[in-house]
Amino acid sequence: MKREAKLLLPKAISSLRLSIDHFNSSSDIGRTEAVLILLDHAFEMLLKASLIERGAQIRGKGENNTIGFDHCLRKGLTEGGVKFLTEDQVLSRQTLNNYRDAAQHYMLELCEQFLYTTAQTGLTVFQSILRTVFNKELSDYFPNRVLPISTVPAVDIAELFHNEVEAIKILLQPGKRQRTEALARLRPLAIMEEAFQGENKTPSDEELKKLGKAILNNKQWHEVFPGVASIQITTNGYGPSLEMHITRKKGTPIEIVKEGTPNAGVIALRILSDTDHYSLGAARIAKTLNLNQTQVLALVFHLKIQQDSECFKEITIGSQKHKRYSPKTLDKIRTKLAEPDFDMQVILQAYQKRPKTVKSVKAKTTP
Repeated sequence: MKREAKLLLPKAISSLRLSIDHFNSSSDIGRTEAVLILLDHAFEMLLKASLIERGAQIRGKGENNTIGFDHCLRKGLTEGGVKFLTEDQVLSRQTLNNYRDAAQHYMLELCEQFLYTTAQTGLTVFQSILRTVFNKELSDYFPNRVLPISTVPAVDIAELFHNEVEAIKILLQPGKRQRTEALARLRPLAIMEEAFQGENKTPSDEELKKLGKAILNNKQWHEVFPGVASIQITTNGYGPSLEMHITRKKGTPIEIVKEGTPNAGVIALRILSDTDHYSLGAARIAKTLNLNQTQVLALVFHLKIQQDSECFKEITIGSQKHKRYSPKTLDKIRTKLAEPDFDMQVILQAYQKRPKTVKSVKAKTTP
């Protein structure tokens, strides 16, 4: 191990140890803040140790100070020969770093399940980096009895956000006089949303009030927080081998934010509307692939594309319903067309013989 990395790695382990100790503390005094601040510091030390071990620089030319957290993430994700992070890991670390910022500089109210999810996914990412870069295990430094950390059972992200939004709605009711408490509880939800959309900042009170107003107007949580609705929490293993991951749902694209963009993180989820995602009609597909529309519809039927939610959706615009397809449909049809034994006539014949949907007609009755 390189000398500087050898000095930084124990600092990362020490901060992680203290974060776990505070998580499992018998006292709630300063517990959330201590867990987040120490866990964030543990990751910054680990990222810098990993970059050095992979041969990257952690200081700019002529600079005395080392690079910051976001710059470490960017290098660990994008720098050739150095890369040791995945896009999903960067998304979750952006959230942690913004939680730490809010906890250290103002106030943040995290429910127990939010804190648990943040800490347990943190342990999983820490273990992954430790294993990838240094060929070491967390169990080399910690007794198995503290891995995983323990608390109330975790729930999925949809239930977690739904429960929090409902609790916030109660706090915001007229006459409650608990607006400050509501905003403190809303802040981590907004931070996670902004982190996933590439915003590297703590939301202002005005922004939180707008979100609160949307919640009071009975908007669903996934409408208020579309970025969070695009991710999921997955677990595998149990006991000391438990892993918890925050990952994008299948098909959710990301983009790397240009370095130097004000108040921006490293990665942003690209949240697409239905019309953006399902951007193709049958006529457009036919023109793109040099087919006629009947051939396209026959292939759609043959490949069962309308049964694949990633490829097809019927979208209502005004009073009209439109059958729309995503670019993934083009890929599936191109793959089929390239098969050596492909026979369009056979597919057309099967399409012509398909069972026809019979629409029921309500009989008119005479008064």
